[in-house]
Amino acid sequence: MHPVLLLGGSGQAGSSTAAMLRDWHPALPLTIAGRDLGRAQHVADDLGTATAATVDISRPNLGLPGEASYSAVVATVWDKHLHGLRYAQDHGIPYLSISSGMTDIAPEVIAGGQRAPIVLASHWAAGVITLAALDVVREFGPVETIEITAILDDQDTGGPASATDMERLADASPAAYIRENGTFRWTADTEVAVPTLDGRTLPGQYVAILDVPSLALATGAPNVRFAFAMGESSGRRHHGTPSHDVQIRLTSGARTATH
Repeated sequence: MHPVLLLGGSGQAGSSTAAMLRDWHPALPLTIAGRDLGRAQHVADDLGTATAATVDISRPNLGLPGEASYSAVVATVWDKHLHGLRYAQDHGIPYLSISSGMTDIAPEVIAGGQRAPIVLASHWAAGVITLAALDVVREFGPVETIEITAILDDQDTGGPASATDMERLADASPAAYIRENGTFRWTADTEVAVPTLDGRTLPGQYVAILDVPSLALATGAPNVRFAFAMGESSGRRHHGTPSHDVQIRLTSGARTATH
């Protein structure tokens, strides 16, 4: 089997994705691709059954040799040229993106109807929270409102690429994307107090993120919002280690549940 190519595989998001894939698929061959071959090789050596490669996402062929063969491409870093997508399409292999915001996905959506499968996974934490929400909705039953709040610690070790992504997405979509009374819409009314897990609140805002349409369409909930804040997480406040404070609040009539 040809290896899965992880673009940005030596960064924080990429190495974490690679580690998860290794846990789930111990024999799956991986290629850790990045600008720094030494860093990529270090990640590959730690994983086992993995190789390292230097890539240049500003080049149409990613700077990879013509004889290279892969079974899929996973983009864990923002690729403004979408050369990773084109590489996957040209080679007829699946492509998965976790770094494109809602305002970025149009080319990927169009490409999905062309030559090879595409998975859009630019949700919070690559979809983990949406999957968790779907699980609690399954237990809760019919739901009218889903509201997710998430706090990213301002000392989180996401690295410079993650910080740049956050700034880019904030600049691209200052409005929030919500579902209200069954209608998807953009709103400039974004300010909200976001609760921490230890009872505080931080100033935050509703955001445009793929979790909103994913949850709305999967559950039929007529009201869905996602709020985000950055600051001191409960984990760092009490234990010295940054954490993600995430809460899922479900409402249906007089029934409510918070997870």
